[in-house]
Amino acid sequence: MSDFYDKKLWLPTSKKEVDDLGWEYIDIIFFSGDAYVDHPAFGTAIIARVWQNLGFRVAIVPQPNWRDDLRDFKKLGCPRLFFAVSAGNMDSMVNHYTANKRLRSNDAYTPDNKSGFRPDYAVTVYTNILKKLYPSTPVIVGGIEASLRRLTHYDYWKNELLPSILIDSNADLLTYGMGEKASKEIVLRIAKGEKPDRLTDIPQTVYKTKSLPSIENILHLNSYEECKKDKKKFAENFRLIEEESNTFSPRTIVEPVGDYNIVVNPPYPIMTENEIDEVYNLPFTRMPHPRYKNKHIPAYEMIRHSVNIHRGCFGGCSFCTISAHQGKFITNRSEESILNEIDKIIKMSDFKGYISDVGGPSANMYDMRGKNINICKKCRRASCLFPAICNNLNNDHSKITAIYKKIQSLPEIKKATIGSGIRYDLFMDENGFLDRNCEKYFNQLVKYHVSGRLKVAPEHTSDKVLKSVRKPSFELFKVLQNKFDKINKSEKLNQQIIPYFISCLPHCTLNDMKKLSVETKNLRLNLEQVQAFTPTPMTLASAIYYTETDPYTGEKVFVARTAEERKKQTKQFF
Repeated sequence: MSDFYDKKLWLPTSKKEVDDLGWEYIDIIFFSGDAYVDHPAFGTAIIARVWQNLGFRVAIVPQPNWRDDLRDFKKLGCPRLFFAVSAGNMDSMVNHYTANKRLRSNDAYTPDNKSGFRPDYAVTVYTNILKKLYPSTPVIVGGIEASLRRLTHYDYWKNELLPSILIDSNADLLTYGMGEKASKEIVLRIAKGEKPDRLTDIPQTVYKTKSLPSIENILHLNSYEECKKDKKKFAENFRLIEEESNTFSPRTIVEPVGDYNIVVNPPYPIMTENEIDEVYNLPFTRMPHPRYKNKHIPAYEMIRHSVNIHRGCFGGCSFCTISAHQGKFITNRSEESILNEIDKIIKMSDFKGYISDVGGPSANMYDMRGKNINICKKCRRASCLFPAICNNLNNDHSKITAIYKKIQSLPEIKKATIGSGIRYDLFMDENGFLDRNCEKYFNQLVKYHVSGRLKVAPEHTSDKVLKSVRKPSFELFKVLQNKFDKINKSEKLNQQIIPYFISCLPHCTLNDMKKLSVETKNLRLNLEQVQAFTPTPMTLASAIYYTETDPYTGEKVFVARTAEERKKQTKQFF
């Protein structure tokens, strides 16, 4: 930890730190809504390190004050190439407000868990300030807030449809999803002298233009104005966007907004194992910047001794934004890269032998993909697991089990737990385990990798509700509980399953919640992991919440929309 206070190991955040490095200029100044934590679980740190690795000088301005004389936006001056902006690891509105639209009193991504250090709609606020102060300098936006607001979207907090964030923010270019590849090409081309308005062919970017792109394979959406007038038009747009996003080779998407067209270029192919390994091999300190000395950042504390082993999720849950942001197809790190990161954690001075998570968006999807890629190329399913597990899916759990065992065998490791959620419908059905490797995986997990409490997400007990959110029947959870209890009994382990439930989902009535309350009490389940559904941009459940119809069938859907209805449903948990 002696190196902790050597600021040269971090990217600079102040004029003094820039001067200490002897820099006469900065190529990119990155404004972020999060505290600066130099760890690969933080998107700002990843993209900044990617640019640094290409030889560019990058400075970070974390959580700038937008309410004073804007000195934080001026202190480093103007970059040589462009400004970058991200709200941080969370959408700022989700970060700020509860499902009942009450202002939160804390912020896990801020030192000492304090609230009020970022604005609502942070990307839009930061970008407009920069465009006003430095009108001739490009601003590139990215991160989850920009990514999931790239097209017309329902905003729960304003209760209205908003256009692409490019319209309100006045940003020059947007990168969506996991942005390493797009960010590389953007910086290299701007460094060669290209203007942002010429960067219209970069995959995984979004731009606005008054003309249409001169390509043939375009998916034309209803305009923002049409969607505002007619909810059916918005529902149609959502279905088209989701289907296109889940194809192997998506088309360019064009959506008119006023005098502009919002153009969404198709994403890059998924990263190869070597490409994602390169990202995690960048020289992260794995710690908060020294400016936060003696301060506590809860989001960092949660992941400081954890390892992310893959990206993407093919679960397709209707309320989840992971596939809309990271994509449906899995890209995984090599075993060597994972073990190298474990070695770095072991060498941290505060490491006591416990890895808090070896996971991903869904922890047990590591190295899973279609057996026949040609079948995947024709598929438009949002979920490879619902309504039934795809026959073409290779759900072999042997590789991830082997990784667990190798980590467990390291002499410095007392225990490596799986803190992120697992999809139990990947390894069992109502008759039990799908095969012997699935059984071995679950046995390894329960015997050696549970902290004492295994968190899983059945979401609800009603089959009608579960069908609408693309999750398996609650009967499957009972099978899981039974298998879990048997292993605990045979191994003499005192462990619990902690289920996660959500109220106010589409189709969910007060009567459904009353039944959930009765059934979970009968099963003696501990309902401490519960919440009300929060509609977030670019999810099917949010589109249903706004339109009160299913975009795929046109069926009318009941949703709990009033504050009183939502409160009554959520009270059933308690």
